[in-house]
Amino acid sequence: MDTKILFFAGLREALGVSSESLDLPAGIGTVGALRNHLAARGEPWSALATTKNLRAAVNQKMVGPEAPLKAGDEVAFFPPVTGG
Repeated sequence: MDTKILFFAGLREALGVSSESLDLPAGIGTVGALRNHLAARGEPWSALATTKNLRAAVNQKMVGPEAPLKAGDEVAFFPPVTGG
């Protein structure tokens, strides 16, 4: 299942990439499972597991970790941000 993954703000800086396309392995069917799968790559990817209040969106809609994924989805991960 081909999925486009986007990384924003400090997470993008920590990972050194802004996006990637990934053919998800079997068993990775939710946003939470994808997050865990990416974090298991080790440093610096473990930032996905340790970033407090990490937010996610699927196809530009905010979702929780239980949100299902399907082929062609765009998943974005970003830490909470403040503005002023």
